Amino acid sequence: MSQDTASQMPLDDGPIVFVVDDDEAVRVALSSLFRSTDVRVETFATAAEFLQRPDPQAPCCLVLDVRLQGSSGLDFQRQLLDANNNVPIIFITGHGDIAMTVKAMKAGAVDFLVKPFRDQDLLDAVSAALRADGKRRESDKQDSEMNACYRTLTPREREVMAYAVKGLMNKQIASEICLSEVTVKIHRGHAMKKMQAKSFADLVRMAEALGIGVKH
Repeated sequence: MSQDTASQMPLDDGPIVFVVDDDEAVRVALSSLFRSTDVRVETFATAAEFLQRPDPQAPCCLVLDVRLQGSSGLDFQRQLLDANNNVPIIFITGHGDIAMTVKAMKAGAVDFLVKPFRDQDLLDAVSAALRADGKRRESDKQDSEMNACYRTLTPREREVMAYAVKGLMNKQIASEICLSEVTVKIHRGHAMKKMQAKSFADLVRMAEALGIGVKH
């Protein structure tokens, strides 16, 4: 993969800013700017080169030129969205207009900066994007861990959990699924432990996130 500048640090060691711009002078300038604030950066001349890079496991964002060789930055934004790539995008351009800005922002861009812009404005946008991506990744990690915990439940534990989070008491659950109240209590306790729920309210929150419920 052809790449202008890349940090010598490990691929996934800390937040990283990607720059895609077909102007070499811009790539060099932005690389220098980000490195001056100790932000890891990798630059690419084309969208195709960027797509060859493995997805990072650290918070990241993409500084993207609106006008690229072959296709526009807006087209590339749509391509990333269609591929479920949620990298936050900050557009930069020397030829922006209101319609273009609105289209980019509606598609989820973090910011749209028209050249010449202040370095601090770009740094602020990148900082906000990295924070947002960090929060998204943490949320995704928690969801993944929660789903993994749920998969450890037995079918009966899942059934008891579903009734419990709907507000049924152990006695009522026992009547619904033809088990003894003691057995229901045991299954409920196992579900709490396996889900690593600190409280019943915590278990209810998890169930809502998982979309768990019982239809009567």
